[in-house]
Amino acid sequence: MIQILAGIATHAVALLLYPGLAATVAFGALVELGWMRLSQRETGWPELPRRRPSPVLGTIALCSIVASVQLAAPFNPVPGEERSIVLATVGLAFTVWAELALTVEFVAEPGLMLVIQLCWLLAVLGPAVQPESLRPQVLGNVLVPGLLPVKVACAFLYLLCLPALLRLWPLAPPTERRERRRLDGRRILTWFPYCGLFTTLFIPPSADDAAGILRFLGLTFLVAGVVVVAGLVVQRRGAAVVRGTYTRAVTPFAGLVLVIVVVTSILMR
Repeated sequence: MIQILAGIATHAVALLLYPGLAATVAFGALVELGWMRLSQRETGWPELPRRRPSPVLGTIALCSIVASVQLAAPFNPVPGEERSIVLATVGLAFTVWAELALTVEFVAEPGLMLVIQLCWLLAVLGPAVQPESLRPQVLGNVLVPGLLPVKVACAFLYLLCLPALLRLWPLAPPTERRERRRLDGRRILTWFPYCGLFTTLFIPPSADDAAGILRFLGLTFLVAGVVVVAGLVVQRRGAAVVRGTYTRAVTPFAGLVLVIVVVTSILMR
């Protein structure tokens, strides 16, 4: 009974505090404020949302928390053997599906968004083919030279997909543009799991100490900074150019990544 209660308390801390809800909101709010300052010329603090949390926001919050506790974050209360890249992937994937299913009229280019998400899924699962492990901390710690092309290609594809998945591209409908000065709660909840998953998958895990926490958070903030810069670039390029780039460039590159994954898997056996 004591072990059961201790396990429940441990998972509650992980879900509600770190690396769950509290860490997700704190990280996402900082990055979102930075994004809004850089992407818009208006000064002053953005307004908080006036409406009550919607079912979409609640669903995204739940899925983001589930994904966050799977990360290889230092001092993660969830034991390593209980974490799975599948849970993180499904949780983050469902945040987009929930938005498409419940608010499809406010989502620009839903078909293209789903194609981009499939490319992102390939980037996430590609490094797991050869190690044959679904533990996030194992995938990040794999440094076999033969897998380097796969990890580099998947990492680049991952970053290419993030501006669209985080809705930083200039394809927002007019109704959303009128409220751009309000904090986007859906994006705040997904900054940390998306960027933290990149750090987990493609960078060796950090140690469970103060330096390890600073390293993990610093690298995750760095990933978020790269995504913010990419978002600024795609916004300045315009909707037509961005749509064409994602259609004609990202999808073929995902096909090339798939070929690299398959060939590497065959050669490494």
